[in-house]
Formats: sequence, structure tokens, C-alpha cells
Amino acid sequence: MCSIQSSFVPLMDFYSLSTYALPNLKNVPSFLRLPSPKACNHHSRLRAVLPIEEIPPNALRRKNDPQWRGGFSLGVDLGLSRTGLALSKGFSVRPLMVLELRGQKLELGLLEIAENEEVDEFIIGLPKSWDGKETPQSNKVRSVAGRLAVRAAERGWRVFLQDEHGTSTEATYRMINMGLGKGARQRSIDAYAAVMVLERYFQTSGEGTELVLPKQLDLQHKLQKGPPKDIDFYPE
Repeated sequence: MCSIQSSFVPLMDFYSLSTYALPNLKNVPSFLRLPSPKACNHHSRLRAVLPIEEIPPNALRRKNDPQWRGGFSLGVDLGLSRTGLALSKGFSVRPLMVLELRGQKLELGLLEIAENEEVDEFIIGLPKSWDGKETPQSNKVRSVAGRLAVRAAERGWRVFLQDEHGTSTEATYRMINMGLGKGARQRSIDAYAAVMVLERYFQTSGEGTELVLPKQLDLQHKLQKGPPKDIDFYPE
């Protein structure tokens, strides 16, 4: 497992400014209208076999059962050289860090962070154009998401894709309203974009998120079973 301590831009100075209560979700469309994922034409190994209802995202679980506990989510804004991360624990979302890793080191770094933060799902922003169409960058994100989904499934963790159109602009406005200077905005734009991805995901209770499944049936069964129960939430 690679060490990531020297490969990220910390955002500790901004934590006190970056906790946001999520809006009321009572008007979100019902669970029964959540669409099942379609077969992915980009990479045959990402074809979804199980309906998303069998492996629901944490946002949907929270909507259907207000008493449901656990299920921390890691928002991921993938870039060419920088990857922004945001974390959801409870009912707040905060920027976490910006990784300057690529390839296998990035994937291992994401898994290490998920382990440390007790995360059980990744919400990865999928680039789309203003009219909802996918872009050349979408294919690159799908490739990373597919590889990460295989590694994550070994641990019972899930990977979802969330439309991220406009999140960078929203992140910039958020930081300006917070009073962050230009330099601070440049350092943390990727992490705040990941915040926007997570907030959009929770605002819609996972409506429209795409479950990324490895093609191996044994890994799909691990996803159905889920990760081991957290003893902090479910003491023996």
C-alpha cells in the first residue's frame, strides 16, 4: 500500500468554514422510480448485472430509513493531475484534501483514505456537457472508476458515478462567498468541486447515480453482502 502523506494538498485551514447541513429531502422522487443502471457501452467489463435497488447508495438508504446509521461517503473529483476529495459523515459534507497522484498510486491512495475514514462508497464525478452528453474526459473517468470498483468490491465497498456538470463553477462561487482569496481558491478548488458532487448526490437521494460493477460475479456477491459491520454502530 503506497503512502500518500506527501502527495496531497491539505485543507485543514478551511475545515472550520466548510461544514454544510444538507437540505430537506422530503420532496425527492420515490424509491420505486429510481432507474436501474443501463449496460455501459464504454467498457464491457463495467456492465451492470444487478439492479441498483439491490446495492443502494447511502443517500437512498438514508432517505428510506431515517434511523439508518453508518455509511460514510467519499466524493471524488478526478482531474488530469489533481484529484479533489470530500467526505460525508452524518449530515454534513466537508472538503478533505487534494491528491496529486495518478494511475495505480491514485487508486491505492483512494483505498487507503477510504480505510482511514471508514468510508464504504465512492461517489465519483462524471464529466458531462451542458446538454447532458458525455465527453472524452468521461471515458477516462469511467476507466478509473472501473479499476477502482474491482479493488473496492474486494472490501464490499461500492463505486457510483454522479453527474458533475457545473460543479467547478459552483465550487468557485461557494469559496468566494466564504471569503477565500484567489490563492486559497486555486489550492482547494478540486476538493470543493468534490463537495459539490457529494451535495448534489445527497440532495437527490442518489437519483440518477450509476452503479459501477465489476464483471466478476464473486465480486458482485461481495457488494451485495456489503462491508463488515462497523462495531461503533453495531456493537456485538
